Amino acid sequence: MSANGNHVMKIVIAEDQGMLRDAMAALLTLEDDIEVVGKADNGEKALELIRTLQPDICVLDIEMPLLSCLDVAEQLKASGSACRVVIVTTFARAGYFQRAMKAGVRGYLLKDTPLAELTAALRTIYGGGKAISPELALTMWEDANPLTERERDILHHLAQGLSVAEMAQTLYLSQGTVRNYISEIMQKLDAKTASTPSPSPRAKVGCEAFRNSFKEHDFSLKRMNDDSS
Repeated sequence: MSANGNHVMKIVIAEDQGMLRDAMAALLTLEDDIEVVGKADNGEKALELIRTLQPDICVLDIEMPLLSCLDVAEQLKASGSACRVVIVTTFARAGYFQRAMKAGVRGYLLKDTPLAELTAALRTIYGGGKAISPELALTMWEDANPLTERERDILHHLAQGLSVAEMAQTLYLSQGTVRNYISEIMQKLDAKTASTPSPSPRAKVGCEAFRNSFKEHDFSLKRMNDDSS
């Protein structure tokens, strides 16, 4: 238990760049409810630490020597490990996202995610949820995006956490128009996989990622309506 009564989540960090690995560990250790129990500089060592220390979460760099983060995630899933996997990356890479989702990865985040957002994501994952950077999901879904240019603009502002009132002011639209756009976006995301006879795996994963991003970050229509009232 931490000083404020919360459960302490145990974390293993795997990153082949020593300075970045140590900096991340030092910053996470400052949190009352986080304990970094192990650090690894390659995939094999990460897997060994996870099996030995049985952490709640492992934060893995997307590319590591000996075993990649996806190799580690797949082996953990195959062995029935309870450790939740979080992948951090500098940019989206074709094929990685889909494979990560199949391997049961719970988090897929950008390396430049601010510390407050990273710790919030870890807490969401520790609580049983998922955390996916909207920018990564957007990149993976560009080839099957059913949204108009204006709807994509609205979606971008949603991902930044803006309220209906803030978006209306920024985009020079009425709040009612913004809410209509949000409704259209959500309907299109739902319809993309529900009504298409044979959606591509990439489109299917992309739609799910967007919906999960809205749910995990509480970007619901109710919240948007409340914010604008």
